[in-house]
Amino acid sequence: MKALVEVLTATTEFFKARGIPSPRMEAELVLAHALGIDRVKVYLLFDRPMAEAELLPIRELVRRRGQREPLAAVLGKKEFYGHDFIVTPGVLVPRPDTETLIEAILPRFQGEAVYVADVGSGTGCIGLTLALENPAVRLYAIDLAEAALACTRANVEKHGLKERVGVLKGAFLSTVPANRPVDWVVSNPPYIPSAEIDGLEPEVRVHEPRLALDGGGDGLDAYRALVPQAAARARLGVALEVGKGQAPAVSEMLSRAGLQVETCRDLAGVERVVVGTRA
Repeated sequence: MKALVEVLTATTEFFKARGIPSPRMEAELVLAHALGIDRVKVYLLFDRPMAEAELLPIRELVRRRGQREPLAAVLGKKEFYGHDFIVTPGVLVPRPDTETLIEAILPRFQGEAVYVADVGSGTGCIGLTLALENPAVRLYAIDLAEAALACTRANVEKHGLKERVGVLKGAFLSTVPANRPVDWVVSNPPYIPSAEIDGLEPEVRVHEPRLALDGGGDGLDAYRALVPQAAARARLGVALEVGKGQAPAVSEMLSRAGLQVETCRDLAGVERVVVGTRA
C-alpha cells in the first residue's frame, strides 16, 4: 500500500515527463480533487496510506492530464472572477485575461434591468459573472456548439440564475428575437489567426474547440461579422475581448459603426478589451 506522498511524487514525475507546466502544483491539485480535500491538506496527510479503490480514480485523472487535456477540464471546474464554473471537455477554458472584460463593463451597468447578450458563451463565465455581480442583469447566453450550450446551462443551474438567463443556440445575435431589448453586447470571439493554431500548446490545439479559437487569416473574421450586428442592436454599447495587437483594428470597426471607443489593458499591459458606446 502506497503512502500519499509516494503517489504525489510519482504523479509529479509523470507530469514532468509529459512537459506539463508546474507539475508539482498540478499533481497536488489532482490528488486533492480526487480525495475531496483542500490542496493544503495534502501536505498534512503525506503519510496516509492509499487504498487501491482510491488510486483508481486518481490514475484516470492523471492519465487524462498526461494526455495534455486542460487541467480545468480534468478537474471539471475553473475559478473566474471569484466564482467557480463547471468546465466540460471540448469547451474553451476561462482565462484570467478575460476578467479584464468584466472590469471594463461592470461599472457601466445602471438601472433596474440591464439586458446583456453574451455572444459565444462557452462555459458562460462572462455573462454569468456579470449576472452574479449585478442583480439587474438579464442575460442572453448565445453559442453555436452543443457542448458549450450544455456547459452554459450547467453553470446557470449551478449558480441559480435560471430566472434571469436565456440560453440560445445561434450565430451571433440572429437568435435573439427582434422584439427583445439588448443594452450591451459582450463577447470573447475567436481571434487566433488560423496559421498560428498548430503552434499552440496541446491543451489548446488538441482539446479546445477550434470554433472558439480560429479567427481566420488575420484573426479578425468574427469581429467583421459581429460588430455591425452588435452596433446596430445594442442600445448602450459593445465590449469585446481582443488578441494582442488587434485593438486598433477592432476599435476602427466600432468607430466606423458609429460608437465612441476606448480600450482597456490587462494586467500584462496588453490592450485586451475594446469598448464602444453610444454617444
